[in-house]
Amino acid sequence: MNHCENPKHKAMFALAYGSGLRVSEICALRVQDIDSKQMRVFVHNSKRGKARYTILSRQCLGFLRDYWRSFRPNHPEELLFPGWRNLTSITDRAINDALKKWLRAADITRNVSMHSLRHAFATHLLEDGTDIFTIKELLGHSSISSTIVYLHMANTGANLISPADRLHGNGR
Repeated sequence: MNHCENPKHKAMFALAYGSGLRVSEICALRVQDIDSKQMRVFVHNSKRGKARYTILSRQCLGFLRDYWRSFRPNHPEELLFPGWRNLTSITDRAINDALKKWLRAADITRNVSMHSLRHAFATHLLEDGTDIFTIKELLGHSSISSTIVYLHMANTGANLISPADRLHGNGR
């Protein structure tokens, strides 16, 4: 994040990684969807119209506050990230263009997309011990099979201890 100088872009990227939001969900966020007391984000325009809550990281909240102080968005529908002249919502293309600029500034040459940040959110939660059903709800998936596709690269077995080793006192 150190290479991203635009507070608006930094807040959007932090929402994709820290809350697992789709780019379309970021475009549709309203100011009132950010709940800093409960540390959660309400996603009302999710895929297939399914509403959900997801988590809000403290780091992301800081980025959102920096963005708010810098830009003071003033959209008639209270969109958090208005687009051109505050008349429209920011577009997914504008967000993806900002991501490409950020990746160039950070000298990252791998193929990274906003969806990659959502994938990383899910994968890192699983690697940290979050159960797959919680991850499913945070991502807004209707089916657990959709969540499993996201998690194919998770390294979950690295710190596992066999129950047999625990019984015999051979655990780590």
